[in-house]
Parts: sequence; structure tokens; C-alpha cells
Amino acid sequence: MDINNCLRELSLNATAIQNLVVGMDAAQARWKPSPQDWSALEVINHLADEEREDFRARIQHVLSGSDQPASPINTQGWVVERAYNQRDLGESVADYLQERQRSLAWLSGLTDVSWDMPVPHSPRPGFRLGDLLVSWVAHDMLHQRQLVELKWAYGLTTFAPFDPGYAGEW
Repeated sequence: MDINNCLRELSLNATAIQNLVVGMDAAQARWKPSPQDWSALEVINHLADEEREDFRARIQHVLSGSDQPASPINTQGWVVERAYNQRDLGESVADYLQERQRSLAWLSGLTDVSWDMPVPHSPRPGFRLGDLLVSWVAHDMLHQRQLVELKWAYGLTTFAPFDPGYAGEW
């Protein structure tokens, strides 16, 4: 694994995620295709909390040598408990980007890390620290795809009565 590639991807992903929500008004940011789906605003706030309380925190926890389980996370519950969809998009994006910068600065300062180190109390046997790091990068990509799908679905609601099928969906 190339740590510098992971750092580069985490940095580029943050910019891509920011760009996917630039220009959204409050209605679009809060819009959901269905009640069980997340809005763009919920995705952004989830990403900020993941920076603070999941990926960076878990890697720090493993590197600390603690034999205790890492603090639990509740990604689904936090969406409602923390009222993600009632927040301001600009403030939420700024929070996410600030947390990502903290993560990148911290990761950049790591030296002599064994990325093959097992993660105690892991979600599956054989899960290593490097698996956690690349999962962080992949997590960004999954949410980028989610944001693109949200933009597409929202666009379909605003394009009517016109049909965007010529774009490649025919």
C-alpha cells in the first residue's frame, strides 16, 4: 500500500465531495428521493462525523495499543439524533473540510507505521490497519457516487416536462 496515494486520494476526494454540493440551495440539500434515503446534507454531516469519530479515531485507537474496543459509532442513528438535515449546508461542508484537513495533517505526520498490524475487535478476521485506511478512501468514493445519484434524482424532478434521455439513458 502506498500511504502517499491514500493521502492524495483523501485530499482529492474532499475537493470532489465539496464540488458535488456547491451551489445547492437548502431545498436541494435537504431533498430525499424517499424517507429512508439520505439527503446531500445528511451525507456531508455523516462524512464530518466519520472523520472525527470513525476512521481517524479508529486508526489512532489501534496505534495507541489499547486492548479495549474502540468507541462505538451509530451512523444511521446519528442522522436523526444529530439532526443532520436541519443544519446549514455551508457550515456542514466547512466542518467536513476542516476535519478532513485535521485527518490529512495527522496522517502525514505518521512514521514507521505497520499497516499490516491487526485491528483488535475488528469487524472481520484478518482485518488490518491498512484495510482500515483504504476503506476510508473507498468510503469517500461510495459517498461521491451517492451524491451524484442524489443530484441525478433531484434533477429528474426539476427537468419535467422535459426528458433528459438523450444524455445516454435511452
